[in-house]
Amino acid sequence: MRLAASLAVVAVLGYLAFRVVFGVAGGIVGILLALAWFALKILLVAGLIYWLLSVFSPETAKKVRDSFRGESL
Repeated sequence: MRLAASLAVVAVLGYLAFRVVFGVAGGIVGILLALAWFALKILLVAGLIYWLLSVFSPETAKKVRDSFRGESL
């Protein structure tokens, strides 16, 4: 009887630990996915702006590209 009670307690504690760990991990994964989605939106907007800049003002686009590469103007 004592062994069965011990196994039941260990099983309940394991179940609770499992729920807590994966509950927290699910929240962290959700936050990371939201941040990745936000970064993708920023990247798309920046790419669109750079593309428009390269179409309408290639010289300015070259200056922007060189500034990101670290080359002097």
